[in-house]
Amino acid sequence: MKAVRFDQAAHEIHFDVTCEASRLPCPRCKAPDQPIHDRLKRDWQHLHFFQYRALIHAELPRVRCGVCGERGDTEVQQVPVPWARERSGFSLLFEAMVVTLAGMSRMPVRRIAKLLGVSDQRLWRSLGALVDAAYAKADMRGVDAVGIDEKHVGRGRVVTVVHDASPASRGRVLHVSEGCKADNVGLFVEALQAHGGNPGAIQRCSMDMAKGFIAGVKRHLPGALPCFDPFHLVKLANEALDSVRRAEVVQEPALKHTRYHWLKDASDWSRAEINLHWLRQSGLRTARAWRLKECLRDILAWRRVPHVPVLLLMDGWIQWARRCRLPAFKRLAMTFKTHIEGIRNMLTHANSNATAESINADVQSAIARARGFRTFRNLRTIVYLLKGRLDLPGSPFAHAMA
Repeated sequence: MKAVRFDQAAHEIHFDVTCEASRLPCPRCKAPDQPIHDRLKRDWQHLHFFQYRALIHAELPRVRCGVCGERGDTEVQQVPVPWARERSGFSLLFEAMVVTLAGMSRMPVRRIAKLLGVSDQRLWRSLGALVDAAYAKADMRGVDAVGIDEKHVGRGRVVTVVHDASPASRGRVLHVSEGCKADNVGLFVEALQAHGGNPGAIQRCSMDMAKGFIAGVKRHLPGALPCFDPFHLVKLANEALDSVRRAEVVQEPALKHTRYHWLKDASDWSRAEINLHWLRQSGLRTARAWRLKECLRDILAWRRVPHVPVLLLMDGWIQWARRCRLPAFKRLAMTFKTHIEGIRNMLTHANSNATAESINADVQSAIARARGFRTFRNLRTIVYLLKGRLDLPGSPFAHAMA
């Protein structure tokens, strides 16, 4: 270091660093004792020094390597610095602080930029480069179960999120792509192979009944058993129940203002809703639809209980729904019968896409804090930062806190 300068008016401290050497090793091939071609002035922002904004200045030497020239490569190579990444305007510790605030503290990037006195576009470029570099090194070997789900991110945009469904992974996001079609599964398979994974080793795939995902898994993951998420089965039953109630409320005034009573779990009922016992035991079509829905919930809950014949119970439920004289549930029974293979796989292996719903909640929370993301790249960066379990820089104050 050559000099330290204070700028009281701008509240800045400047560190001037110089390299006195006239010959240096080549940064690419490590050939020793190569002449310096020229020096380029570069600046980096560092962590604040007390109340001052800290800046590092250096004239970086560029080496003209004769060995690289003989090979036909570019002769002139810039010497890297130990305090910053290549092509970055921030020091390593500054970037570690940004990653800590955006990841651990979950602060919006715009608020971080305002706090640190830089533009949010510069921080997005820095975060994107760090996340891309860490994602390129991600190890996906041993992935044998995945979950696929779509996430609506506003303005008609949809993204597909694929996560590792094995218990030890704790919901690690493996891939994020735009859209929710069969090709999105193909994009995930390409990324899996690029990171050392084997598509043939994937045994189970949890998802909803979206036609695109079903076709994509069948085409790109032929060895994986499709397992339809029980949450979506109950959701379809709730929609069928509500359609029955809406059709009957015109003739039965007692059903007015009871929509959420029928959709709620019994443990969440209020005292007034508990007193509606007579309505649930009546002969109304809505009451019959509610009993069908609750029976389905019980069957799905029993899938984790040993020695319970859930497959036979599900077949019996489908037959009951087909004979219930409720058009909405008759259509639902036909839907279940069409996708019975995926439902049976879910019941047999006790799979669910609950992790995907948790990931969706975290993504939605990030979108709400940031008031939306301008580009898909920014959204993907945040998803990988929060849920990708990547090897990113830790807090610059970790040693001090320890």
